[in-house]
Amino acid sequence: MSEDANFRANYLEGINKFNGARAQRFWRELASLLRGQSTELLSFEDIRARLRLRAESYRGLQDIEVAKIVGSVGRYNDFTRDFLPRSNEMRERWSRVYASMNSMVGVPPIEVYKVGDVYFVRDGNHRVSVARQLGAETIQAHVTELPTSFNIDSTITEKDLDELTDYAAFLDETGLSLTRPHHQSLKLSEPSRYPELLGHIHLHAQVLEHQRGMPVTLQEAASHWYDTLYRPALTLIRKYNIVDAIKDSERTEADVFLWMVDHLREARRQLGEETNTRTFSHALVDYLTEKKLPIPPELLQEDDDSVMLTRTQVLRAVQHHQDQNEETPPESGG
Repeated sequence: MSEDANFRANYLEGINKFNGARAQRFWRELASLLRGQSTELLSFEDIRARLRLRAESYRGLQDIEVAKIVGSVGRYNDFTRDFLPRSNEMRERWSRVYASMNSMVGVPPIEVYKVGDVYFVRDGNHRVSVARQLGAETIQAHVTELPTSFNIDSTITEKDLDELTDYAAFLDETGLSLTRPHHQSLKLSEPSRYPELLGHIHLHAQVLEHQRGMPVTLQEAASHWYDTLYRPALTLIRKYNIVDAIKDSERTEADVFLWMVDHLREARRQLGEETNTRTFSHALVDYLTEKKLPIPPELLQEDDDSVMLTRTQVLRAVQHHQDQNEETPPESGG
């Protein structure tokens, strides 16, 4: 059989495969609708904007997993999440790509963006669609990566994206994604509480300004807050496996931290601001008590120094700074 005849035969086979893919699309979308699931491909531009992705780096030609391709740069409305074609108008081009992939002609590598553990097609949507129909596990691609600290895989849902959007906004505003690029997770189970966490950092900024007697940027305050409050608390939370102990898959380490901080401030409000001896370890004991969980004996003996400043201490720092300025005699003019 000549090359042209072979291509023609593959093209006709491609038309049949395309019609079959269109039928699959109908039944899969119907089943997903009944289950309340989405079959939409993800939009790369939407992901990049919502997760505040900026830097990108070319990673070369690679064999990537077809199953990890979850979105497209510009044609996310043309295919389903499984890259099944949504319009009969695609039949001609789709069938030609099918014929090329099954003949000596072949096709060039696709181009993709990588975000986390998933890929978005920059060029080659039809090739991906055909590859999935052929049962291919991998496909050659020129890969450009957009680094992110978020854990993104092929199971990501719209709800997951909404939560990551709020988390990304928090990291962007505090600058922690830049000043602490390898930061431990600060993800909250309730996205509506990020403004509350941000409020704690703003309060920390005020404390630092009183201490230093000079303005402090939000980024500086966030870095100091992360190093001196969040990380020490996180060390204790992990040391005693608090998140695992509460057996609540929705709770995060940042959730526990926020509870601890709020609890300590409330305790000081009730006991008086001069009572400044309660630490994060005390808060953890109270937390486990409230949850009716066993308290590790070692936790009762924990010697941590994670004591937060009270308003009284802040005012004292201000007064000390003012006293020092008054004691310093002014320089005489020459």
